[in-house]
Amino acid sequence: MQAAVRNQLSGKITEIKNDMVMSQVTMQVGDNEITSVMTTESLKDADLKEGDTATALIKAIHVVMVK
Repeated sequence: MQAAVRNQLSGKITEIKNDMVMSQVTMQVGDNEITSVMTTESLKDADLKEGDTATALIKAIHVVMVK
């Protein structure tokens, strides 16, 4: 899939929590984890499963950094 998103992180999906409407997908990226919340229908359409290698495309207006 091609996308015009510069912030891309690849990793392995480690956990998926499903509900009727929304799902939470956690991915291991190096020493860090990233979590996405999406509709369960979108999760099914993307055919994501635990153990899959995937890429998180991050397009955000606000990014907060703390020290």
